[in-house]
Amino acid sequence: MPEDLNWAVGGEAGDGIDSTGKIFAQALSRAGRHVFTSKDFASRIRGGYTAYKVRTSVDRVESVVDRLDILIALTQRTVDENLDELHEDSIIIYDGERSMMSDFEAPGEMTGLDVPLKRLAEDAGGAIMRNIVALGAACSVSGFKIEYLDESLEKRFGDKGEAIVENNKTAARLGAEHVEEEYDLTTSYELETTDNDYVLLNGDEAIGMGALVAGCRFYAGYPITPATDVMEYLKGRIENYGGIVVQAEDELSAINMALGAARAGARSMTATSGPGIDLMTETFGLVATSETPLVICNVMRSGPSTGMPTKQEQGDLEGMLYGGHGEIPRFVLAPTTIAECFHRTIEAFNLAEKYQIPVYLTGDLALAVTEQTFSPEEFDMDSVEIDRGKVVDESDIDEWQNEKGQFKPHAVTDDGVSPRSLPGTEGGAHMSTGLEHDELGRRTEDTEMRVEQVDKRERKVETAREQEDWDYREFGDAEADTLVVSWGSNEGAMREAMTILAEKDIDVRFISVPYIFPRPDLTEEIEAAEETIVVECNATGQFADLVEHDALTRVKRINKYNGVRFKADELAEEVNAALGEPAEMEARQ
Repeated sequence: MPEDLNWAVGGEAGDGIDSTGKIFAQALSRAGRHVFTSKDFASRIRGGYTAYKVRTSVDRVESVVDRLDILIALTQRTVDENLDELHEDSIIIYDGERSMMSDFEAPGEMTGLDVPLKRLAEDAGGAIMRNIVALGAACSVSGFKIEYLDESLEKRFGDKGEAIVENNKTAARLGAEHVEEEYDLTTSYELETTDNDYVLLNGDEAIGMGALVAGCRFYAGYPITPATDVMEYLKGRIENYGGIVVQAEDELSAINMALGAARAGARSMTATSGPGIDLMTETFGLVATSETPLVICNVMRSGPSTGMPTKQEQGDLEGMLYGGHGEIPRFVLAPTTIAECFHRTIEAFNLAEKYQIPVYLTGDLALAVTEQTFSPEEFDMDSVEIDRGKVVDESDIDEWQNEKGQFKPHAVTDDGVSPRSLPGTEGGAHMSTGLEHDELGRRTEDTEMRVEQVDKRERKVETAREQEDWDYREFGDAEADTLVVSWGSNEGAMREAMTILAEKDIDVRFISVPYIFPRPDLTEEIEAAEETIVVECNATGQFADLVEHDALTRVKRINKYNGVRFKADELAEEVNAALGEPAEMEARQ
């Protein structure tokens, strides 16, 4: 029996591929199995190839791999697109009664199961359930108890009425029965179940959950792939905590609304992707100059321009670090796992208020759309701490007033952080402007005050650098000669790649960096290694440039920018190959 099972459903956009995959992923999770999913979808509502893949095991899985065991193929293209991952023991479920699949024959030694999906779905109550018939067939093939699928169907269709739920259960059983009656299969698949309880969620949902727990009470955003699920998660939930979600007419409106809410004292947030970040950049400068705490979530995708909206890339790093006119203090946080999306979101809100600064919380498409299982203890709500920073009230506001009793929202302080008065605080009325200003917030062109204010705002970053923990996450052998460094969603694939490399007697020290600015200085770690390799999903090696800048040392680079995330076995091969190449190795496509 394989240690894990790799399953996929594929077809045309609009064929219900996403919902079908999610139903199966939820069923596996409810059966106490670990799940890791990936999606391949086109940037259109209908048409274009789309697929949903599930890797499942009783042990933790953190990456996709180049192996596909069971494939539900609704189109011939589904088989063609996945041919390099299929193997001689793979099983392909298809509907030979569909005209596009009527002449299909399973390639090589693979097994093809012709299941009349549409006809059986009609017997159960409607052709729309053909994908559920296919799920029932997959349950039979994999030895997975169909009762677990029942629970997932109840959750998915429960609000549509009992009749719909029962029809779907019937459809699944008809699919399973057809396979059992028509085919004498002997497979190595028998999905073990456990009593473990897991939470299944994707990175966007984890960010939304983290925002709620952190006390976010205002969200404004414009729908954009792949950030929209943050807004979808918050809508319908934030209202239960006295908050509100506003769908703005564009990204400019979204960040300006969020800025206004933050000025009013609410923990506020917006989320977008690269094109939206471009539009928000001017207001980003206003956020920093007015010293307003705001969290801006950037879920990266392939660019530039509209690029490939549904494909993976980590190409916005330099834009987040340096974007904007003038010199703008900021923090840039980059969660490295789906669970980290939750924790770093909470941290982003605390940092924003503690230092009155804009915070980029950056994920990427691979994190955003991937669903993964976690123990509920991973999200310990009771351990969350909220730090609102230097908020003053009537009891201590006189310390921050001038001789006329006027509040100084931009007071020059040793740590660079000024007092913050929320609206309604007696004696705390003030103004702020995007123009350079004095301590009272009034515009000024005084040269000495200009220098004081610029230095004060920059001093906040230095204070944070000294007071906060900007450390990395480390895995593997700390004494290994080979050091691999990455950021963002590459962590899971690299961790599994280390196991593959270990089988070849290649020991690796792996550092995953969740903080881009401020960030840990890796100079000592690089000096201790014989080889340093930086892994990232962009063409130019933007993070590798930062590492070289900090350490004044050349590093090797593994770059992928074809729109597809790293896979564990692929990354192991790339690291192995990089160890035999000079430092100026070419980026792989």
